[in-house]
Amino acid sequence: MVVINRGAHAEPGTSLEFKTGNWRSSECPVHVHAKAPCHAACPAGEDQQAWFAWLQEGHVEEAWRELVSKNPLPSVTGRVCPHPCETACNRTSIDSALAIHNVERWLGDEAVAKGWAYPVEAPAEDAPCVAIVGAGPGGLSAAYHCLRNGLRAEIFEALPEAGGLLRSAIPPTRLPRPALDAELNRLLALPGIKLNLRCKLGRDVGLDELKHSHAAVILAPGCGLSKEWNIDGAVPTDLHEGLHLLREFMDHGEFPEARRVAVHGGGNTAIDLCRLMKRHGVEQVTLITASALPGPDTDPEDLINVVPRELEEALEEGIEIIEHATVKRLIMKGSRMTGVEIVALKKLLGTDGRMHRVQFEGTERVVSVDMVIPCIGERVDPEGMHNLMNRWHYLDARDRWSRTPQENVHAIGDARGDRGTVAEAIGDGRLAVEAVAARLQGRADPVEDTRPEMPASGLNPVYFGRISRTAVPKLPVAERTFEAEIEGDIGRMAALREATRCLSCGNCLACDNCWVMCPDNAVIKTAELASDGSHYVFDLDFCKGCGICAKECPTGFIQMAEDTWHEGD
Repeated sequence: MVVINRGAHAEPGTSLEFKTGNWRSSECPVHVHAKAPCHAACPAGEDQQAWFAWLQEGHVEEAWRELVSKNPLPSVTGRVCPHPCETACNRTSIDSALAIHNVERWLGDEAVAKGWAYPVEAPAEDAPCVAIVGAGPGGLSAAYHCLRNGLRAEIFEALPEAGGLLRSAIPPTRLPRPALDAELNRLLALPGIKLNLRCKLGRDVGLDELKHSHAAVILAPGCGLSKEWNIDGAVPTDLHEGLHLLREFMDHGEFPEARRVAVHGGGNTAIDLCRLMKRHGVEQVTLITASALPGPDTDPEDLINVVPRELEEALEEGIEIIEHATVKRLIMKGSRMTGVEIVALKKLLGTDGRMHRVQFEGTERVVSVDMVIPCIGERVDPEGMHNLMNRWHYLDARDRWSRTPQENVHAIGDARGDRGTVAEAIGDGRLAVEAVAARLQGRADPVEDTRPEMPASGLNPVYFGRISRTAVPKLPVAERTFEAEIEGDIGRMAALREATRCLSCGNCLACDNCWVMCPDNAVIKTAELASDGSHYVFDLDFCKGCGICAKECPTGFIQMAEDTWHEGD
């Protein structure tokens, strides 16, 4: 009973009798821990918002441990990944994306320098052992995640060293060999991982043999063969395929003599080759690509598939890029190449309802060259795996967990045919092992994270000031060599400063806005500080559903939802 005294004010505590929650019409506040768009975009499965949160609190090693819970090679990926996380970053709605790859690289290098131990334990001596074919990024990730799931890993690598294309096809200017060796050596030294070098599937060991002797087989051979290339059946007599030529240069440091070179393709191999040949002294290097260069009107599906900073540096170095074009005819004088006729491409809707690139007649022109190098993609070497190949010359992986038609055999990374980056291979390795571990433990497949993604429109930008992106040191064009790393380290202070720019999309900041601004004191703050925001509780007996808490939540962690609460709940 509410008592009003002679002074016409209520006695202390009597306002609790007025349960204004019954004023709500349709909505009430709820906590929604949505995915940050950087996390949703990361093929390796990293939760960048989570490890940036540790950095914001100054806990650097904890940030690295959170990062390597998904990606064991941050020093590598921080250098070579095309960082789709930055493209997705909501910070672009305020100023510019976080320098995620630079901070990731710094964390990886810092862990190596300080000898931080990977957050894994040695598996039991009698733990099931998984056979992994290939010691590239996918295979190494699979081996690491075997340990995280209590399994042993045995790797079979055809080459004399681990690393795959990280070692044989990425120039030191992008991935210095000391940095690569330091991170790989640490990972491979973990107890529970056995590495067999110069052991090729189909020659030294058979797939059936591995299936019989191991709990599962994960195939991560990469794509080691170039796709066949010709122009109406014609090929130069001295044809040099891009991947083979790049590997030869990495091994011997020499290119065939040429003054004017055309590279036909549009991936990282093509860009790397263009830049190395220009640096080697080739007068004119032209990239002819069917894709489009970045621009305000560029369709993301049509964008050239290269690391953005590598494209920028290639243009700085004088590489000519002809977009939306292909080679139509080879111009030969005897056996000597003198030029290529190129034609513009445009996208038209086909009878199958899909867009197709078609030649735009009347746009032909000649580019004078004395060498043309195809870089149109790679395919799998089928030796030892013929029964698993599909008609596109890739391994037949059929689901999120990279299962093949053969029981207990998974195929990951580039060899699937629908992957193309180091981060994708790393993510595949983790997912395949999680599926293997679940099967061995009698569990269902791990549940996919289907949380909604937090868009920029779900944030309150009023609470975030403009902070410029960290400037990254870079070698001037004149100082770029075949060995010196072009992009430099941003350092500890810049990395921690960059962390302050993170908007913590979809996560509770414990800022107290909801608790302070609720007009009915319907937000209760508990004594415990919980990182997931559960220390703020909505008292729906008194919440009128005004939505102020959701409006003033900086990160979108509080949202208004359909009210299903009833008095007495």
